[in-house]
Amino acid sequence: MTQKTPPPDGLVIVDKPSGFTSHDVVAKMRGIARTRRVGHAGTLDPMATGVLVLGVEKATKLLGHLALTEKEYLGTIRLGQTTLTDDAEGEITGSADASKVTREAVDAGIAKLSGDIMQVPSKVSAIKIDGVRSYKRAREGEDFEIPARPVTISSFAVHDVRDAVAEDGTAVVDLVVSVVCSSGTYIRALARDLGAGLGVGGHLTALRRTRVGPYKLDSAKTLDQLQQELTVMPIAEAATAAFPRWDVDDRRAKLLTNGVRLDMPDEYTGAGTVAVFDPEGHFLALVEEHKGKAKSLAVFG
Repeated sequence: MTQKTPPPDGLVIVDKPSGFTSHDVVAKMRGIARTRRVGHAGTLDPMATGVLVLGVEKATKLLGHLALTEKEYLGTIRLGQTTLTDDAEGEITGSADASKVTREAVDAGIAKLSGDIMQVPSKVSAIKIDGVRSYKRAREGEDFEIPARPVTISSFAVHDVRDAVAEDGTAVVDLVVSVVCSSGTYIRALARDLGAGLGVGGHLTALRRTRVGPYKLDSAKTLDQLQQELTVMPIAEAATAAFPRWDVDDRRAKLLTNGVRLDMPDEYTGAGTVAVFDPEGHFLALVEEHKGKAKSLAVFG
């Protein structure tokens, strides 16, 4: 009887296809990796494509920490039309001639939406309001407000401006943009707010995520490619790429894995999540500095 090979511990960087939910991709990966222990870091809307980071087996414990890292996107914003969902998936709720919008006005609008801002997520989103998903409340016709929350837009740039005519005959303007932002930012909310600020309305027509933290599109594989050959980034390599690395000696390694809080070197003060490795290069734990000590967030060794 042949021994069943256990699934590898590590990250899988997927180039998500359009039309798939993040959960659809997880379900597909469970079949490819032959394990139930698969999760994802940071949801992508069904319309969007690009980098979706999946964890397999022990690496699922990394995901919550990876979800908090910076993201990068390429997208297209259509000025002149609003939709129910703030993207092309929803029905059009308003139209306005956008042909008179100047590049200067667009740049001024983008400047207002850059840096540290307060953003109201789309009502058709997975945000929970009093324990109920926002999209569920919206579908049931409820009148409700989502509180604004702080996000950071490190970069918001326009790469191309295209005049177009929408199906209903409205003169619209399509902006090809790139955005670098903090976790929790809704790009479709940026599209909505940019259009609203310009007085013509706006929504997102295309979105591709090109980076999640250190993981970029060039290391992503399509589901078809992964079906042919499962490419897993080993958990130690994934942790080294995403977090500052702290190498400890054997004595400290034993203490740490037994739950002892080690004194943390000054260089890691304020560094956030830190990956700890033993002398053989085995990944032991994720820790953070707390009152000078290493507080364990997740143990792997």
